[in-house]
Amino acid sequence: TAEEDFFRKVIDFANTYDIIVCHDAAYTELAYDGYKPISFLEVPGAKEVGIEFHSLSKTYNMTGWRLGFAVGNAEVISGLGQIKSNIDSGAFNAIQIAGITALDSSQDCVKKNCEIYQERRDILVRGLSKVGIKVETPRATFYVWCEVPEGYTSAEFASLLLKEAGIVVTPGNGFGDPGEGFIRMALTVDKGRLEEAISRMEKLNF
Repeated sequence: TAEEDFFRKVIDFANTYDIIVCHDAAYTELAYDGYKPISFLEVPGAKEVGIEFHSLSKTYNMTGWRLGFAVGNAEVISGLGQIKSNIDSGAFNAIQIAGITALDSSQDCVKKNCEIYQERRDILVRGLSKVGIKVETPRATFYVWCEVPEGYTSAEFASLLLKEAGIVVTPGNGFGDPGEGFIRMALTVDKGRLEEAISRMEKLNF
């Protein structure tokens, strides 16, 4: 969850090196405890250096439908449109209509999704803490990042969970060097499965 100070530094960096910023804002509607992620484009100077992408996949459970949009710098959007028009011919019309309906309809479904994910988040965070895993409670997205136990790399601990407990997690180093020492777990399964995962972890020695 990036804050305004971070985005200001990004804008300064983009201006210094004359680069385009493409901000992936796919999870901005999935936030908890009253937190509201800001848009990159809210920050002064952002519209001069970049664009922001949003996906309906997360907000409306349309994963795999490949439906989203980009907003921001007009010149960059124009260039993106030229590239896109030469790559494919657009999403299937029925999917586009479904997307329009989702955006135009009541957003109560989004609120309900957040409530479901928040309940799952709380179950997982409590469980991880119980088994001795260091974890911070995320304010947004449907992922939980946690530290691996001392003596393990991200890949080693992910392998242990898979082989010894049948739990699939993502090793943090797959996202670059800063992710080393962490794993990522998803809240996209029901709370019973999360409770089962914690129960299996309790039986491991790490």
